Amino acid sequence: MSSIEELKSKYLNINKEFENLSVPTNVDDIKTSLLLCFDNSSSKLKSEIEIESDEFTAVCPWTNLPDYGNLKIIYLPGQHLIELKSLKYYLNQYRSVGIVQEYAADRILNDLVSVCKPEQMTIILKYKIRGGLLTTVKSSYKKQ
Repeated sequence: MSSIEELKSKYLNINKEFENLSVPTNVDDIKTSLLLCFDNSSSKLKSEIEIESDEFTAVCPWTNLPDYGNLKIIYLPGQHLIELKSLKYYLNQYRSVGIVQEYAADRILNDLVSVCKPEQMTIILKYKIRGGLLTTVKSSYKKQ
């Protein structure tokens, strides 16, 4: 895993990588390679980290209309911390992907767990009210 110094060159190149991606329309086309992490072993940070965005967007697979939501990531790091700009680029890939929110929450959780290997992580995805219904999906992982 990258140290903060090693992460700098990857960080500087991430704009180019994101700009060169074709716009995914299928969840299988989402590139987890955009996700960068850096080493937590030197500080041994044990704080719970919360990352939140009210800009999460995906597409309803049935209507092809955009779905907007609030995404919250809560994690207790292991040896790696998530680099935020790369997370933003990763999440932006969902903007044209047809996926129901239950699957989106699980997919994001699985991708983040595989990359940063936290002690525990919870994804909370709350879509804007549609048809008078507010739906919140919570997906969790705990290291065994």
